[in-house]
Amino acid sequence: MLPKKLALHATLLALPLLAAQAQAAIQTVTLDVRGMTCSTCPLTVKQALSKVKGVTGTQVSYEKRQAVVTFDDTKTSAPALAKATGNAGYPSTVKTQP
Repeated sequence: MLPKKLALHATLLALPLLAAQAQAAIQTVTLDVRGMTCSTCPLTVKQALSKVKGVTGTQVSYEKRQAVVTFDDTKTSAPALAKATGNAGYPSTVKTQP
């Protein structure tokens, strides 16, 4: 068993870590992916997005030329997702909400 003073210090040191975990939020972003030219393009876009650490879900639509991505904002960001599609040959931009 840890002495009380040492246990208190360990608890105080862990508080910022616990607070950071509590602040993590799942975000959803829509990317405009105008470069998709055929019905198989979404497969490549989905695969590229799925490889990004922190992505928890993707829905890619050829008809809408968009990707809706759900991600942990402590592990990735919307610009990183756009970069991933661009690296796969499908540049994208974050769609702004009206």
